[in-house]
Amino acid sequence: MRRADRLFQIVQYLRGGRLVTAAQLAEKLEVSERTIYRDIADLVGSGVPVEGEAGVGYVMRAGYDLPPLMFTQDEIVALVAGARLLRAWGGIAMAAAAEEALVKINAVLPDDARSRADKVQIHALSVAPPSDEVRERLDRIEAAIEARVLLETRYTKEDGAESTRCLRPLGLFFWGRVWTLVAWCELRQDFRNFRVDRFTDMSEGERFREERSKSLLAFYEMQRRCGIPQPRTI
Repeated sequence: MRRADRLFQIVQYLRGGRLVTAAQLAEKLEVSERTIYRDIADLVGSGVPVEGEAGVGYVMRAGYDLPPLMFTQDEIVALVAGARLLRAWGGIAMAAAAEEALVKINAVLPDDARSRADKVQIHALSVAPPSDEVRERLDRIEAAIEARVLLETRYTKEDGAESTRCLRPLGLFFWGRVWTLVAWCELRQDFRNFRVDRFTDMSEGERFREERSKSLLAFYEMQRRCGIPQPRTI
């Protein structure tokens, strides 16, 4: 991570008026506590209102770095509802990030908008939420998509047959109760749609070079040409 990006992330973690220790920041950003101490000193020196000390923790005074645009009422409803959906159905890291996003959103909203956010009555509940294993798998797949990393998988088809696949993960899609992965299957040399809960094993492989013909954009274009709503699900 570039230093400028790390400084930005520190500011984001400190927003919301919560006490955050150097150890917590170091763990989140995967650097040493000594690096965090230097970064905090640089932020303070540049005028960022960070208060605290080593061994105790840091907090940023409310009101710093307000966004130039405020959310509309409808946008607030959408953000809160979306975050609640991810908390209920997303990966473990996704759910934690959704919770963090709600805290940050509330930190910058004026009183009337914050009151509207608190009154959003859209909830995501389920009698059969994804298992922790599936949630963790979602996070790993999302990370592999971002990093362009191959996934070596074992997969159980709808008819019970098992297969081993090497996949280029391209996109995750949520269908109400089921998550699917759109991927380029190296075995079939074609796009395929895989149910995330049917993977029986998965490991990260080598990075792959992005190819236009094997991208998510190419998949969308193929869908449009063929007039089909989704790729073949196995």
